[in-house]
Amino acid sequence: MKTHAQVVVIGGGVVGASVLYHLTKLGWTDVVLLERAELTSGSTWHAAGGMHTVNGDPNVAKLQQYTIRLYKEIEAISGQSCGVHLTGGLMLAGTPERFDWMKMVLARGRYLGMELELVSAEEAAALFPLMDKQHFVGGIFDPMEGHVDPYGVTHAYARAAQMKGAEVHRQTRVTDLKRRPDGTWDVVFAAGSIRAEHVVNAGGLWAREVGRMVGLELPVLAMEHQYLLTEDMPELKGRDRELIHAIDFDGEIYLRQERGGMLMGTYERHCVPWSPKVTPWDFGQDLLPNDLDRIAPSLEVGFRHFPPIERAGIRKIINGPFTFAPDGNPLVGPIRGLKNYWVACGVMAGFSQGGGVGLALSNWMVNGDPGADIWAMDVARYGNWATLAYTNAKVRENYSRRFRIRFPNEELAAARPLRMTPVYERLKAEGAVFGDYCGLEHPLWFAPKGVPATEEVTFRRSNAHAHVGEECRAVRERVGLLEISNYGKFEVTGPGAAAFLSRVMANRVPAVGRMVLTPMLNEAGKLIGDFTIGRVAEDWFFLVCTYAAEQYYLRWFDRHLPPAGVAIRP
Repeated sequence: MKTHAQVVVIGGGVVGASVLYHLTKLGWTDVVLLERAELTSGSTWHAAGGMHTVNGDPNVAKLQQYTIRLYKEIEAISGQSCGVHLTGGLMLAGTPERFDWMKMVLARGRYLGMELELVSAEEAAALFPLMDKQHFVGGIFDPMEGHVDPYGVTHAYARAAQMKGAEVHRQTRVTDLKRRPDGTWDVVFAAGSIRAEHVVNAGGLWAREVGRMVGLELPVLAMEHQYLLTEDMPELKGRDRELIHAIDFDGEIYLRQERGGMLMGTYERHCVPWSPKVTPWDFGQDLLPNDLDRIAPSLEVGFRHFPPIERAGIRKIINGPFTFAPDGNPLVGPIRGLKNYWVACGVMAGFSQGGGVGLALSNWMVNGDPGADIWAMDVARYGNWATLAYTNAKVRENYSRRFRIRFPNEELAAARPLRMTPVYERLKAEGAVFGDYCGLEHPLWFAPKGVPATEEVTFRRSNAHAHVGEECRAVRERVGLLEISNYGKFEVTGPGAAAFLSRVMANRVPAVGRMVLTPMLNEAGKLIGDFTIGRVAEDWFFLVCTYAAEQYYLRWFDRHLPPAGVAIRP
């Protein structure tokens, strides 16, 4: 094994293998992947392998499209089959509210160039004949859904990377990471170490442990996830093509054909975390004990909605752990304060997103930019406020709600209140209806006396509309106070402060006693953020910005600060 590499990727699941491949594709071939056991031996090997393009964030949806189209490329390069079954898929709506949500998905999908089609319950039943159409209003058909072979995909990435010069070492568990004074890393394992310019934490179930090696507490948690495989079903015998995928949102289940039977999985409401504090290193290609009682409510709905499945015998039950971030999206990118330490973890939908995650992170490492707006996946969206207790509560909430509608004005209750401002109780006494923004409670609107301080969730105008209108009129016609604790703030000082801000901001810096609104751009003119800048003195500036992006901005500032003359304090 070599003693020096440009990049060491830690973790041999689908995400680590994808990062390895994309680095070589972009020309970084002095790269090494270290896997504690065998490739796929964490969560990857027991995954159902489903893939889909629909996502609430349009930029993530584009990366999912890229991932699915990538499989043909890595098959051709590696000679390894990915076992692609591009069957198409059906998302089923059982209520008018869910059908409204699907219309929104359809509009977004068409904007992104997806070939989505809104279908009636009758049309859906023709596409998926196992369903009882009386339980559904309609659905959306997506021709880009399907499933892959997890083993095949991971080995195709790895083999394609090896063909370009990458190395893959199995049975090599990383035990420590040591940073040298020059910013390089010693990646330590039982047989020795590799000196690396860059380290990528793609540790999957062990991402927390790899993070703790450098003092980093990543907000990820593993959840138990179960799916069952049925015996062969007569309804599937003699079909000239594979049955399409289906998601029943009300039943909180997903289905696909598996050989002569069906695979049915669920994101149950009574979910259970796995190993919430420490992931044991000796956990390998293992499964967890089955617990059908926990998923029984979802199965009962599934059997009602898809009667042939109830008549089929259960051949096998799979229960294995997957890692999730609090909002269900991956954690990707560089870590502020840890030069050349990168993360690609919490990717629970690895066969929909793994290729896109590998592409974005590799672009970031090689070119200094991920190539697209991937804020929904950026690790910087979480700060130190995302504690172990917060992560546990929010991951459980997200898992249990995975197939439920998230309304535009809906505020979720888990892990709240986490952080409160000094005026929280006073605002609450005045009827404030609070929202949660990066763990901070902030007022959304105020309920007048005698009006419940709650907001109904809806895609249309809620009960808050009239009250918010009154607040707007009061401020416009008289006077009002704005609570801005949920804004990010920076103090920039020093003899070089004005020159620094003039370089990184698009607008000119204001005169003393004045303010200006300005975007912050990168070298290519891409928008990084927008700020309100106030100048208190010649060398003293006060910046106000988006609170959620505070860590993101600090990371950007650190990258562009001059060696001396400027100090930034959040």
